[in-house]
Amino acid sequence: MSTVLIVEDNTDLAYGLRNNLEIEGYAVAVAGDGVAGLARAREIRPDLIILDLMLPGLDGYRVLKALRDAGDEVPVLILTAHGEEADKVRGFRLGADDYVTKPFGLLELMARVAALLRRTSKAARDGAQPEMFGDVRVDPSSRMVTKRDQPVALTPMEFDLLRALMRRGGAVASRLALLQEVWGHSAAVLTRTVDTHVAELRRKLEDDPAAPRHILTVRKAGYRLNP
Repeated sequence: MSTVLIVEDNTDLAYGLRNNLEIEGYAVAVAGDGVAGLARAREIRPDLIILDLMLPGLDGYRVLKALRDAGDEVPVLILTAHGEEADKVRGFRLGADDYVTKPFGLLELMARVAALLRRTSKAARDGAQPEMFGDVRVDPSSRMVTKRDQPVALTPMEFDLLRALMRRGGAVASRLALLQEVWGHSAAVLTRTVDTHVAELRRKLEDDPAAPRHILTVRKAGYRLNP
């Protein structure tokens, strides 16, 4: 049974989410502010965190940063009332894996929770041998990435996106195909999520993110990985 931690100060929303997640078979813990949420995350080591950004005491951004700075790679789904692109990009850069903008549909949220857990579970690891492109080494079995023998911290979604590009052997992958494969979404309006994660991969893995040599954009088509 997967454990989900909800960090949300709206008690009615947290209660509703908890009930629906428990109906789906998840074990659920709830924290009402950022300080308590961070403490609970460290205590119970959940399989996934649903994290509101606007929290009393310690906002969601700082909770997320504290987790990632400590090396915790738990998948994090952000709940935000913010519609600005900058807020989403900031969340992704701090290590979020996905986001839902309030108000949201319950079925959509449940689908994203299931997709995140499915793609980050041990059973989803393909056990393939390590592969190289340029100075980057990717080990699917341990989900470790190094560049010039130095570890590179990728979020679970960044790692899965990188693997999706690698599996194509240099062929082009459309944004929608990557969105469906990695996130389990089919809505074309969400393909900006792919662009944001590609930008983060370039920032972490390319020598010059502004002029990438490996993670390439194919105009009007999508992305491909150049070994």
